[in-house]
Order: sequence, then structure tokens, then C-alpha cells
Amino acid sequence: MAHETGAKHLLAYSDSQLVVKQVEGTYEAKEESMIQYLQQIADLKTKFHHFQIIQIPREENAKADSLSKLASSLEDCRTRHITIHYLLRPGPPGCPAYKRGKTGELLSLNG
Repeated sequence: MAHETGAKHLLAYSDSQLVVKQVEGTYEAKEESMIQYLQQIADLKTKFHHFQIIQIPREENAKADSLSKLASSLEDCRTRHITIHYLLRPGPPGCPAYKRGKTGELLSLNG
């Protein structure tokens, strides 16, 4: 998804020490499925000027989880427009900033 939007630099976060170390090449992958994933990552890394993966604590991984779910839900992001809003402050208690529409899309309640 990042490459298709024209990104040249990619900073990836994972809460899995094993995955981070395997991507960095510090640990060796033994399972065939992981070896295949690592090959895909190696191929994708060549499409960026700079790629870095950083391990973060599991409790700080909410953004990464959201982005991975978004990426896996898109078949071809070139045909979709995605708007991501970062709220500088939370809304009033009990008032969510977004709600789900009938087809699952996020609708802004802030206007």
C-alpha cells in the first residue's frame, strides 16, 4: 500500500521481536511460510529508498494493527481514496469521533 501511494521511505513497526529480528536478518526463519513472507518483504524493500523496521511494545501497537487491517482489506488501493485523520485532542466523553456506516466505512461525526 505504501509503495502504491508513492512513498519512498518506509518505517515499519511490529510488536513481535521474532518478526523484527527475522526481517533484519538477525534471526533465521525456519518455517516455510515465514521464509516466503520474508522473501516478499525483501522484494518490497527494494522498492523504497529507505526501509526500517522497529520493535515496539504490544500496548503501543494500536496504530499498526489498524493500518494492517486497512491494508489487508484493500484489493487495489489505486482505485480507492483513503483519508486518515489524526485527532489532536479527544472529543467529549461518550462522543466518538467516528462511527461505522452501513457498509462498514468510517463516517466522521466532526463535520
